[in-house]
Amino acid sequence: MRLFLASYRFGAFADRFAELVGPAARIAVIPNACDAWPDAWSAAVTSDVTPLRQRGYAPEVVDLRDYAGQPGQLERRLREFGAVWVRGGNTFVLRAQFARSGADSVLPALLREDALAYAGYSAGACLLAPSLRGLETMDDPAEVLPATGVEARWDGLGLVERRFVVHLDSATDPDGEAPRLLARYRDEGVAHWALTDDDVVVVADGRTEVLRGGSAVDGDRIR
Repeated sequence: MRLFLASYRFGAFADRFAELVGPAARIAVIPNACDAWPDAWSAAVTSDVTPLRQRGYAPEVVDLRDYAGQPGQLERRLREFGAVWVRGGNTFVLRAQFARSGADSVLPALLREDALAYAGYSAGACLLAPSLRGLETMDDPAEVLPATGVEARWDGLGLVERRFVVHLDSATDPDGEAPRLLARYRDEGVAHWALTDDDVVVVADGRTEVLRGGSAVDGDRIR
């Protein structure tokens, strides 16, 4: 299983992204965390596709809404790529669209098979935790039903064993929600990773590394 999980895009570790994904890979860009914001959707897609192209990758948008109730078709489509790139937005909306399309079963199976790599930032990283509890302070679960037609879910995909606090000490958190969530997780004894927009969690070869300032400062086994 290969995972590149960031607070914001490549963080400070675009080189590690390249190592994990490989050169000139076709990348499926999954932008569905932005489905509750239709006016911003196209711009959000462009803002991710452009830097991937600039680094020599071949990004293509895979909209999970096109695969609702069709997990087999989604699996066939994702097998065309070397990696998926799951952008930020509303984690609860993203979780709902993973459930509606079957991506919540298809992608974990492909990852365990090592058929592709997973890169996700912000919501795209938070999705992989065991639970989404606490994220309601940063993302609004009430956006899920109007955007997707289903109720919000609180379970993550459980591909990593800790939750995430993203955008710590960052301009991308103008209301200062991340430090409050960090304090809550600490008070409740919740295992978590707290990431600035430079930090990245990398999973490869059955090990987890937390990269901060160019150094691997944490490692443990994953399932």
